[in-house]
Amino acid sequence: MIRQKLIFLLCFTVCAAAPLRAASDGRDSLAVTDRVHEVTNAETVGKLEFPDEYLDTVQVRKQGMINDYSMIGIHYGVSLSEVLWNPSYKQELLFQPVNIAVNFTKYCKMFGYLPYFGYQVGIAYGREGYKFKANKDNGYVHTIEGAERAVIDVVDLNFLMHAHVDFWKMKIFVNIGPYAGYRIGIERFSGETGSVDEAIRKKFIDTDIRFDYGLKGGVGFGFVFDPIEIHFTATYKQSLNTLFQPDKYSEYYYRYAYPFNIVISGGVMIHLSKRTGKTKAMLKKMAREQVYN
Repeated sequence: MIRQKLIFLLCFTVCAAAPLRAASDGRDSLAVTDRVHEVTNAETVGKLEFPDEYLDTVQVRKQGMINDYSMIGIHYGVSLSEVLWNPSYKQELLFQPVNIAVNFTKYCKMFGYLPYFGYQVGIAYGREGYKFKANKDNGYVHTIEGAERAVIDVVDLNFLMHAHVDFWKMKIFVNIGPYAGYRIGIERFSGETGSVDEAIRKKFIDTDIRFDYGLKGGVGFGFVFDPIEIHFTATYKQSLNTLFQPDKYSEYYYRYAYPFNIVISGGVMIHLSKRTGKTKAMLKKMAREQVYN
């Protein structure tokens, strides 16, 4: 009787354990299947193509950055002009309230990652010249063609390398580069010790040199109010071509006259492209990389 009870208990235990083992095997099989699907999905994510509508909804961090951008604007200023004479003469600064320039500025990155550089191309019209003053010792005032003072109209084209640092809503910048110009007009003024021939008062003569070239360089600061900027600039312009032929007075003793200008100007620049932040194309590219990776 006892033996029969032990056999019955053993059979019951085996029968009860079989379903539990089967259930356990089922769970293990299901877990393995899930892992297989998980691996398969991970491998195929990179192959999926998401529509642009979905990418537009992906939230990415919009970092503030200065993109490459361009602008165009107009400047107006005043100038203080003198001439580097050789031999030297007594003179004083000649003030001229007429100086107009139109500039195109393009910002870009040097070596692909230094966002502080660019270039500026412009055309300018201004007035420069000279004004002699009396020698304190003898009261003598030098003249050229009978003129104690002359005002010259000049148009020039310039190509300047540009460097800038932007912060808050301001910027500081410097620029330097060559220019080429043409002296389009002249007016000579008589003084107490000289008299200008009326035939040449407003005309160039054969010994005058009208083509001009030289260097420009300046510093300035600006206020940024997208999409415009207000700039204030101090520019030094040095001519490297003399006003007249060096042998004008003597074939043995040359004389040179190189004018220079200090121009103080203000201007308004208008952005032609986006300045700060990331463009829609850049944001979509970041979203694509974020989703696919």
